[in-house]
Amino acid sequence: MSRRKGLSHEEKRKKMMELFYERKDFFQLKELEKIAPKEKGVISQAVKDVVQSLVDDSMVDTDKIGTCVYFWAFPSKAISTRKRKIDDLNGRLQEMTKKLKTSLSKLEQVKVGREECEGREQVLERLSQLESTKVQLMKEIQKYHDCDPEVLNQMKEDCKVAQAAANRWTENIYSVKSWCKNKFFIEEEVLNKQFNIPEELDYI
Repeated sequence: MSRRKGLSHEEKRKKMMELFYERKDFFQLKELEKIAPKEKGVISQAVKDVVQSLVDDSMVDTDKIGTCVYFWAFPSKAISTRKRKIDDLNGRLQEMTKKLKTSLSKLEQVKVGREECEGREQVLERLSQLESTKVQLMKEIQKYHDCDPEVLNQMKEDCKVAQAAANRWTENIYSVKSWCKNKFFIEEEVLNKQFNIPEELDYI
């Protein structure tokens, strides 16, 4: 007979949050160490570390009353926290979208000549930074995909707008490169190197 596989740390965290949400009460650590093994299968020896990790992540509240330390977590706070996080990410994504549009406008104003080329190089460097930030924001958003369907649907639409803006920007870069190649007979590799254009630059 094979031994039953124990819960992972993340699974223990989820089980403890279920306990708090279902009970909707305040607990001392000793109480949790007795309840958790029976109701959620989290061994008593692991309860302290699991609860502390949840406190560190602001998922569980704690306070000392007299000589006793109490822990609690209510579903309403979790929902509110997640919505605030999603709203914050939405705001940052919209800000990045505006910056993309602004940078695109600057790129369209670039003219032929040394000074304009230096300006274009700065814009391309900014593009790389914004694309990196966008990737990080998208990863953060994905962590909360199961929190609020209505908000997430709106976020998906915002992502489409940001993606379209980034692709328009990419199209303009290709157009500028094509113009330079035809006008000055410069190899694409030389252009990429001179203006720090990533070789892997492509549509999103």
